[in-house]
Amino acid sequence: MEANQDSLSNVAEYSVSEISLALKRTVEDAFGHVRVRGEISGFRGAHASGHCYFTLKDDRARIEAVIWKMTFAKLRFPPQEGLEVIATGRLTTYPGSSKYQIVIDNLEPAGAGALMALLEERKKRLAAEGIFADSRKKRLPFMPCVIGVVTSPTGAVIRDIIHRIADRFPVHVLVWPVRVQGETTGTEVAAAVSGFNSLASRGPVPRPDVLIVARGGGSLEDLWGFNDEAVVRAVAASEIPVISAVGHETDWTLIDLAADRRAPTPTGAAEMAVPVKAELEANLARLSARLKGAISRDLDRRRQTARSISRALPAPDQLFALPRRRFDEAAGRLVRALHMATHRKRLRFDGLRLSIATLDRRIGEARRQATQCGGRLPVVYLGLVRHRRSRFDRDAARVTRRVPLQRIASLGERLKAAMGRKDRAVSLRLERARSAYEQTARLAESLSYKSVLERGFALVRDGGDQPVKRAAGILPGEALRLQFADGSTGAIATGKMSTAPRKAPAPQKEPGKQGSLF
Repeated sequence: MEANQDSLSNVAEYSVSEISLALKRTVEDAFGHVRVRGEISGFRGAHASGHCYFTLKDDRARIEAVIWKMTFAKLRFPPQEGLEVIATGRLTTYPGSSKYQIVIDNLEPAGAGALMALLEERKKRLAAEGIFADSRKKRLPFMPCVIGVVTSPTGAVIRDIIHRIADRFPVHVLVWPVRVQGETTGTEVAAAVSGFNSLASRGPVPRPDVLIVARGGGSLEDLWGFNDEAVVRAVAASEIPVISAVGHETDWTLIDLAADRRAPTPTGAAEMAVPVKAELEANLARLSARLKGAISRDLDRRRQTARSISRALPAPDQLFALPRRRFDEAAGRLVRALHMATHRKRLRFDGLRLSIATLDRRIGEARRQATQCGGRLPVVYLGLVRHRRSRFDRDAARVTRRVPLQRIASLGERLKAAMGRKDRAVSLRLERARSAYEQTARLAESLSYKSVLERGFALVRDGGDQPVKRAAGILPGEALRLQFADGSTGAIATGKMSTAPRKAPAPQKEPGKQGSLF
C-alpha cells in the first residue's frame, strides 16, 4: 500500500488551466494554418459585440467557427446560412468549455450546401404546384373562440403563447404535443394539423378556429423537420387558418410559405391570433359614445326641421276656411232644394183625380192587351219548337258526319281486344307469383332442420321446450323431450352431474294469463 502511494506521488500534477493551456498550444502548433471546406450552419449575423459565431459541417462532423469583428469587416464575401464555403484560419481551443474551434481569417464561396440545394429544389417544385400561391391563403378570424397550438409541451414557446393570449384576450387553447426537432418532426406536425382539421365542429373536443405551428430558433438542421413535404402539404390543405411561428425573424422554412400568415416569433403569432380585449372594449365604448352623439344630433336636426316646416305651414283656420264656406253654401242649397221638391210633389199629387170610370177604362185596356198576347202565344210557341227541332237535326247530322259508325265499331273491337289482353296479363302475373311462392316454399323446406331429422338425427329439448346445444348443460335426472322425423318422445337424463350447472328454465306462462312485469 505504501509502495502504491509512493508511485502515485511521482506522477506530475497539473491544474485544469495548465492542461487546457497545454492542449491549446499543442493544437495551435499542429494546425497553425488550415483550410476547411464545409457548410455554414447556425449563422445569425454579427453578435452585439461585432463577432460572428456559427458552425462548419459536412455529412459526418461539425466544428465551431468564429470570425472576429476586425476580420469580419474586411471579408469580401459575407457568410450566409446554408452555403458551402472554404474557410482559411487557425485551430484553437476555448478552455472555458473544452471545445476546439477555427478562427477564420478568410472565406471563399464553394457553392450551396446539400441541404440548401435540396431545400431550393423542393421549394421550386411545390411553388409550381401552386401551394405557395397567395390566392389560396385564408383570412384569420377576427375573434377566435378556440386556438390550436402545435408545438412541444415542455418548451418555453407554449408558455409564451399561453401567457400572451391570456394578457390580450383569454380564449380556450388546445395543445397538440409534437417533437419539434428530429427525424419524426415532419410526420408528427403533419398528423397534428390533420388531426385538428378532423375534429367535429360541435364534438366533445372543440374544433379550433385558428392553428399556430410554433418552435424556437435553431440552425437549418434543427428546423429541417418544418421543411418536410408532408408538413407543407398538410398546412396547405388545412381548412383551418394556420399561423407559422417557426424560428426567429431571420429563419425561413417552407411551412412559412405554405401557411396563411407568418409570425416572426411565437409571441407574435399569439398577437396575430387574438385582438387586445382592452382595446376592443375601449373601441366599443368610443363607438357607443359616437352612436349616442349621432342619435342625439339626428334627433335635434329632425326636431329643428319639423319646427321649420311647421312655421311654413298655414294656420288650421286658414286651411279649413274654404272647405267650411263650401259646406255652408251646400247646406243652404240643400234646404232650398228640399222645399222645392216637396212643393212640386204636392202640386202633382193635387192634380191627380181618381174615379171609378178611370179605373174601368184602364182595366179594360189591360184586358185587351192580355187577350191579344194570349192569341199570339201558340203561334210563337210552335215557331220556337220548329226552330229548336231544326237546330237539333242540323247538329245530329254534323256529329254523324264527324264520327262514322264504322269508326265506332272499330273502337268497340279495340276495347274488346284490350279487355282480353288485360285478362291474359292478370293470369300470367298470378302464375308467376304462384311459381315464385312454390320455389320459396321448397327452399324453406330444404333449409329446415326437419330435413336433418330425416337422416337419423334427433332434436333434444329441455323442460322449458328450449333446444339443448351442449351435453354439459344437462343435469342428471332432468326430463328431456326427443323430437324425431316422425314424432317426439320423452327421456330422462342419466350419468354424472355436469360441472357447469345450467340455469333452470323459466316457467312457462299458462295460456290466457298475463305475466308480471316486476
